[in-house]
Parts: sequence; C-alpha cells; structure tokens
Amino acid sequence: MDRLIRFIKFPISFDVDKLKSDLAGILNKSWTDHYNKNDYTGKWTSVALMSKDGKSDSIFALSNAGDEMMHTEILDSCTYFKEILDNFHFEKTAVRLLQLAVGAEIKPHSDHCLGYEDGSFRLHIPIITNPDVEFILDGKRLIMNEGECWYIDANFTHSVANRGNQDRIHLVIDGIRNDWTDALFYKEAPENQFIKPESAMNEEQKQLMIAELKRMNTTAANELIKNLK
Repeated sequence: MDRLIRFIKFPISFDVDKLKSDLAGILNKSWTDHYNKNDYTGKWTSVALMSKDGKSDSIFALSNAGDEMMHTEILDSCTYFKEILDNFHFEKTAVRLLQLAVGAEIKPHSDHCLGYEDGSFRLHIPIITNPDVEFILDGKRLIMNEGECWYIDANFTHSVANRGNQDRIHLVIDGIRNDWTDALFYKEAPENQFIKPESAMNEEQKQLMIAELKRMNTTAANELIKNLK
C-alpha cells in the first residue's frame, strides 16, 4: 500500500481576523504576475514578504539555502505575519502572498525539489478562500480552510481552479528542514513515509525547463537556471 506523505494538515490554527487585517493593508499594493506564464490561465499574482533583495516584487521561489532573506517594505507593516514567521524556527527561502483571482486556473504541474524528503518544504496558510476552490494534489482534492496550516509535497502533480466568486489568497512559506521542523513533521507522520514520488521532475523535464528559461534570457530566468542546476 502506498503510504507516501503528500500533505499534512498541522494541528495549528491562526487568527483569521488578524490575518485578514494584515492583508487589508496590502491589497492595494502592486501585485506581480506569477512568472510561470505557461502554467496558468486568468490572473495569478504575488507579493513577496521576504526576498533576497528586500523587494516585494522579487517573488521567485527558488532561493538557495544560506541566502540571507530580508523583510520587504510590505512585511514591515504586517505585525501578525511577522509574528507567525518568527514562531516558525527554520530558515525561509521564500515568503509570499499568492492571489488566484476568480475564474483563474493553475494547470497540473509539479515543482522541483519541494518535498520534505528533499530537505525543503512549502507551507500554505489560507487567508481568503471559498468552497469552490478546487486544489487537486496527486488526484485528491484538498479542502484548505482559512487560518489552517498545511504542508504540500509539491513534487507531486497538483493543480488549482478558483471556481468561486471571491479571489483566493494564501500565505505561502518555503523553508529548509532542521531539527525543529523534524519534530513538527515527524509528530504527524513517520520519517520513512517522506519519499520522493516517481513522477517528480526527471532529467529530461529539467533540461526542457532550462532551455525555456534560457530562451527568456532575463535576470530572473538566469537565477532560476542556476538553482535548477
């Protein structure tokens, strides 16, 4: 029987009113279109709360461990988001708000080396969502409610469709595994159940992605190439 861990809903909940209060001060800021243009339809935008250069439009998620992350000018005004981040005792490689507009869809895809078994991981904290958001992970629909905290093994194929009448906004935190996170994760599932899926990006897929990024020939694309290699 396949017992690989695809997701964890942690026994942690956050104050939804405080989450939405911090978010309210950000909604009128400049949100950046997500860079994976071929992976979605509709509007999918992001704001960085932490980034390597401290800028809120630096929304790339493939930072190297050891890169010093800086608060962006937007995080400095968000007391509750800062409190949440301070209570997660691990190195962050990306901290963003991701907004999927009404009618938008993120196509089925898998991310590179974003499972706990890789030594890195991604957490989702929904701030605004609705019952008609369809988040599918490896063929299973996940219902993530406001204020909850979820780990998603992004090595598995996943997709999202916002079929509701309200934009969906998550706080998404990428981090590096350490002893503190081991205690958090292995309380929910045994270590031997965190194994890379066979469907994870193979070498051919990686080379195709690198070729496409080389064609784009932007500073951001070259940074992504460096991380993929």
